[in-house]
Amino acid sequence: MPKILSREFYARDPSLVAVDLLGSFLVRLLDGVIVKCMVTETEAYYGRQDPASRARKGGDLARRLYGEVGLALVYGIHRQWMFNIVAHESGEGGAVLLRSCQPVIGAGALGVRRVTDYLRIASGPGRLSRALRIDKSFHGLPVYITEHGLRVEEGALLDKTDICVSPRIGVRDELPLRFFIRGNPSVSARRRCTKTLASEGQEGSPLIHRQSVNSSSLPNRN
Repeated sequence: MPKILSREFYARDPSLVAVDLLGSFLVRLLDGVIVKCMVTETEAYYGRQDPASRARKGGDLARRLYGEVGLALVYGIHRQWMFNIVAHESGEGGAVLLRSCQPVIGAGALGVRRVTDYLRIASGPGRLSRALRIDKSFHGLPVYITEHGLRVEEGALLDKTDICVSPRIGVRDELPLRFFIRGNPSVSARRRCTKTLASEGQEGSPLIHRQSVNSSSLPNRN
């Protein structure tokens, strides 16, 4: 039986979690049908020191970003739900945005009829949430148990040459905190791969960008 990623998986630097989520399976129970969608694109976000972080706005989202890891963090932008998973080390804040996934099991439950629909139905964070019917009702629920009809299971390990790195979409900074699977057609935007984890020259698994996301290197906008 596939193994559900544990709570401890998310108790790490957000960029590490974002990379390691690639190739894992987002599993959703829809109308009694199990749908599995391979995660193909993610973005890492940090706490208040990250200029693109929702933590800078305060309120519930900030508390969640600094709270228990492994919980869904769902918020709306342009009438679309953004599905994130809280991930950070102890005493820090952060989350990973799931930007796209590719259905591999149960695509019929998503209303897929054509190959082109199959490849693009969850291409982009809004489409992903819409296809898998993820809304605010999942906010704050753990994704490491089966009770809520939404979980994340481990998948295949990817070679560093197959993991592309780029700046985040729609964010003004140039921090390389977006990760996607090279050549996968479900990736949402800017699919040209100009840099990979392998080209970064880092040893072992995978990249940590804490040195880029700290109070000394980012502008203080408080």
